[in-house]
Amino acid sequence: MSNQQTQTAKSSSNFLRPLKACLLPVVMALSIGGSSILSSAQAADGMEELKQVLKGQIDMMKPELADKVKGLSTDTKMQLMAILAMHSRYSDEATLRQVMLEVLADYQTMVMGIMTDSNEMAADGARRLANHRIPVGGLLPYMGMENITDDRLAVLGTFNDSVEGNANKLADAAAAGDMATAASLLGDITSGCVACHAVFRSLPGKSDLLK
Repeated sequence: MSNQQTQTAKSSSNFLRPLKACLLPVVMALSIGGSSILSSAQAADGMEELKQVLKGQIDMMKPELADKVKGLSTDTKMQLMAILAMHSRYSDEATLRQVMLEVLADYQTMVMGIMTDSNEMAADGARRLANHRIPVGGLLPYMGMENITDDRLAVLGTFNDSVEGNANKLADAAAAGDMATAASLLGDITSGCVACHAVFRSLPGKSDLLK
């Protein structure tokens, strides 16, 4: 990564860390159409900050990718911003594969908490999974040019609800001591992970150079 890209990433990361509280109302409005709960000033400020987040990521992309992202529809960009606003952990250097390994560790912690009746372990693992780090440059640079289209990215919201939405529900259930409900959500989370991988990646480590 160049010095300029590193500086952009660090600036973006430092800017993003305190944003979660002020962006949460915007996420609610984007997710459930709850514009009535927002003042116009809150909505405008939150949306402008989200636009700057996405712009900072686009600035780090190579021109061919940046052009494709800029050409996405407004609906797709809004969905991407809503997903970004649900996260407060942004990395200056981690790749998506490194983030996914961390997610796997959080998933295993969550399962161990359920299996050992540890409310805190299960809830903490689930919350870390739901608020996983966003890799340097955002999610899009790791998806492949063929996936940067409105049609392909339209499924991200569904996958986000399946994985992160259910992880938050699991955390609440575990914190309340309802391990039966927590355990029942594991299948939905796992299915969401598998479905997302089926769309946006090939088999990890598979080589197209073998017969």
